[in-house]
Formats: sequence, structure tokens, C-alpha cells
Amino acid sequence: MRGKRCIIPAWSFDEPCWESGRNVWWTFRRADGNPWGLAGLWNTWTDKETGEVVESYTMLTINADRHPLMSRMHKPDPKFPPDQQDKRSVVAIEFADVDTWLLGSVEAAANLVCAPSLEVIDAVAAK
Repeated sequence: MRGKRCIIPAWSFDEPCWESGRNVWWTFRRADGNPWGLAGLWNTWTDKETGEVVESYTMLTINADRHPLMSRMHKPDPKFPPDQQDKRSVVAIEFADVDTWLLGSVEAAANLVCAPSLEVIDAVAAK
């Protein structure tokens, strides 16, 4: 089974950076000016009380503890040391890989699950 994978188009996404001790929002765009194709999963379900058919989706994230930029995002948890923060990143699917993500085997799709490379990211902190 291939699963119900989808692509979530986005011109940008925002993440909070707490390096200064306060929340500073950063906006992430693609350096090439194209929209992001973010990895997602979708499902259709029926509300048992109303009978309404609902379509929903979720955006996939992945651990980014070792990513040079994404590891800087999100508020640190004081209960854990720096090497156990479980920082998260969206999963960006490159245009050339869209068919593999949507139609490929589970194994082929799993090979695409990674944080975006630094080369494709254009990140700007809010002023």
C-alpha cells in the first residue's frame, strides 16, 4: 500500500527562534523563488454523530537536531540537555521527486523524508 501521501504547497513557512531568549519568528522561503512542496498525509473520515464527510491532512516533520539551521528553531525544553531537544523541521519534497512521493513505494517515499538542504533555504528573521 502506498498510503495517502500529498503535497502541501506553500510560498513560505514560519518557525520560532528562541536563541535570544525570546520568540523571534523566522520566515522560510525557497532560494529559487519557487513554492515549497511540503510532505503531507491525508485522509477522509466520517463524523459518526453528524454523518459529515471530512477531509483532513497533516504536515510531516522530522527530527532536525543535527540540521545547521532548523536545529536553531523552537523553544528549548529546560528539562533536556542540548543534545536531546528533538528539534523539528518540515519535510520538503523537491519538484523532481513529487511523483515518487505521491505514487512510489513506501520505501521510495521514505527515502525522501529529510529536512530541506541549506542550499534551497532562504530564511529571514523578523525585524
